[in-house]
Amino acid sequence: MCLQRNSLSAEADNFRQLSYMLGQIFHFEFHQVIEALKNAYTDLDPDSDMRNPDLGEARQTESFVQLLDGLLEKANYERVTESELNQALVESSLFKIRLHVDFDDFSEVSLFARGVSLRKEELPTWFGLRSKTVEFTNYDRVVVYIRIRDDYRHSKQDFASCRAGATLLKLFRNVPRADLEMLFPNTRVRMRLLDKLLIGVPALVSGGIVLTTKLGASLVLLGSLLGYWLGVSKQPAELNQAGIMVLLAGVAALGGYLWKQFNNFKNRKLRFMQALTQNLYFKNLDNNAGVFHRLANDAEEEESKEAILAYYFLLTSEDPLSRAELDRAIESWFESSWQCAVDFEIDDALHKLLTLGLVTESGGRFSALSIDDGIRLLDQRWDNYFVPESS
Repeated sequence: MCLQRNSLSAEADNFRQLSYMLGQIFHFEFHQVIEALKNAYTDLDPDSDMRNPDLGEARQTESFVQLLDGLLEKANYERVTESELNQALVESSLFKIRLHVDFDDFSEVSLFARGVSLRKEELPTWFGLRSKTVEFTNYDRVVVYIRIRDDYRHSKQDFASCRAGATLLKLFRNVPRADLEMLFPNTRVRMRLLDKLLIGVPALVSGGIVLTTKLGASLVLLGSLLGYWLGVSKQPAELNQAGIMVLLAGVAALGGYLWKQFNNFKNRKLRFMQALTQNLYFKNLDNNAGVFHRLANDAEEEESKEAILAYYFLLTSEDPLSRAELDRAIESWFESSWQCAVDFEIDDALHKLLTLGLVTESGGRFSALSIDDGIRLLDQRWDNYFVPESS
């Protein structure tokens, strides 16, 4: 993208070489980040199939959550605030289902999102006869970190992963803010008022029909028997074979009616669960240890791109640029050339370049080293990675 501006036509190959070396340096440094995360996650990993011998070494002082926070920041994720989460819990789901999450089951809950945008979607209404346009806030990527309480006691309805002390780490894509509840392991599907009416009203109507057509004779006979036994009526009721058959037919009709209504309720709930499961199936990107491996790759890419962009614009500028001027130049280029509005992380980009020595600062203005000098500097830095500290 940078080379398409033709500002470095004579040095295009050298610029590609510098960019490649810069990417390899970030790759090597993020390998150390991954190793630190793996060590910190060893005791938390629910999927681990390896034995961890006690070698008497001191435990890592920095917790996994702190390391994960740092990695997410480098990958340009932002924490979903408590107010945003509470707003999501009261918004109507786009999937026409009502969800409930019991946060008392968790000792730690952290959500991080990247790529927040407003989207529109056509949703069917009136049983598919009509549709309406809904505008909602969407997250391109969402990371969920959850730790179940150590004293948690699960029931038969809980997921197998919801066990005491379990740690869950998951990555999802394209999640509407109103549906953040579906990302939690203990999400319960509950009936909306409309769903209850759709089940209850037909049940009342069919119940009235069953009562008047199939249970009438049974109720009359049963009332006569009870009236005589309780002393309300002095006329004895005769219970013969025909009467017994009437009572059994009534019991069978009542049992069949109740069983049908129970199945209607269960089937509707199963349809909601199927919609939730299918939706999560296509939104889930990774789980547990796989999440921070993917995040490390994303962070590595983000760090490399930020550094390359800042270096390129300083290199091709006729005069040194201030922090604000450089930030404005990059954001304007994205908007005019690529029709993309971004908030460029100028502070992070300049910090990396200053640390690597590819940029110099004088009086609050920044200049880039030449490409040849930058290649020599990065080559020297790479060689020093493998020099023993004692030497």
